[in-house]
Amino acid sequence: MSAAELRALHRGRPADGPLVLPGPWDAASARAFEEAGYPALATPSAGIAASLGYEDGATPPAEMFAAVARIVRSVSVPVTADLEDGYGLPAAELVERVRESGAVGVNLEDSGPGRTLKEPEAHAEWLAEVRAAAGPDLFLNARVDVYVRRAPEPLEAAIARARLYAAAGADCVYPIVAPPADLPALRAALGDLPLNALAVPGGPPFPELGGLGATRVTFGDGLLQRALAGVSATAAELLATSAFKVPAQV
Repeated sequence: MSAAELRALHRGRPADGPLVLPGPWDAASARAFEEAGYPALATPSAGIAASLGYEDGATPPAEMFAAVARIVRSVSVPVTADLEDGYGLPAAELVERVRESGAVGVNLEDSGPGRTLKEPEAHAEWLAEVRAAAGPDLFLNARVDVYVRRAPEPLEAAIARARLYAAAGADCVYPIVAPPADLPALRAALGDLPLNALAVPGGPPFPELGGLGATRVTFGDGLLQRALAGVSATAAELLATSAFKVPAQV
């Protein structure tokens, strides 16, 4: 699968039909999502971190790239990988490591060490270097962290950053945890550039998010957390029932 195929999935979509990309945290979950019929997958860095026993943001880069590679090998659909802020790698090295993993897209955030916002012009310059190193062979989703970092006047800041990142060559922008009420203004400011929205429990359904302006919907580690809730419920059930029997050894 190629970046061109992933890019095409974002184009020509009806307003009530955004591209829904589930977030696998390992090979097994990736296969389950592909078998359910999803046309592409978007790995969540927080979900992979949890699956590997790390806090969000603390996964060693080598382990993150290895986890992404295992997911890519397990499916036949395009995979885009959340690689946090790029781990401080020079653009050319980052692009090479993404290619080695087999991912055809990346999600790169504008928070740096200490979870502080990076200076937008400098971050845009780095994104342009990533684009130049990758050419068209990488789908570049630029995450905008002004809402999650509680920046003042976040809508105005998000629009300004998104426009800078679009000019740097981003294929899509992702103002993570932007309130649904802000999506129409973001959509209007970006023209036809794809807009990524985060699905959250109790939030608008996918068609409504699309109608508000979202081209694409992702989940962060939300699907892992839902799966873990099921695991916890199963574990409690096993302790509470005497009907469960361990299969006989053969």
